[in-house]
Amino acid sequence: MKKIIFAFVALFFATFSYAQIEGKWKTIDDATGQPKSIVEIFKKSDGKYYGKVVQLLIKPANANCVDCKDDRKNKPILGMEVIRGMQKDGATFTGGTITDPKTGKTYKCNIEREGDKLNVRGYVGFSLIGRSQTWHKVK
Repeated sequence: MKKIIFAFVALFFATFSYAQIEGKWKTIDDATGQPKSIVEIFKKSDGKYYGKVVQLLIKPANANCVDCKDDRKNKPILGMEVIRGMQKDGATFTGGTITDPKTGKTYKCNIEREGDKLNVRGYVGFSLIGRSQTWHKVK
């Protein structure tokens, strides 16, 4: 009986931790396929998830987000909060936004975790019209 309870508890915690997105993730450049930056995703006291650039692996043409339209305009990309306001909805994180510091554009965002990978989808309007990236867990 103890083995069954232990197995159930272990399975519960494995399932619970599987859908978490907190931690450091390596982003990949769409054009070159090379690692571009490290984004750390964390949960704030409001219960929502945010992500900021903690390391640049490719030097950008401009170290600041010159094309951003909001409070991030002309702010350094390193340390910039690029993911804002994500909420957990089952296995998906949604309801927030993601900003591309290269273009300054902000998109609605969905994130799903598959093992050591995050499927990050930014879109305008509805999810069918958008762009997806796969981010890799930093160990």
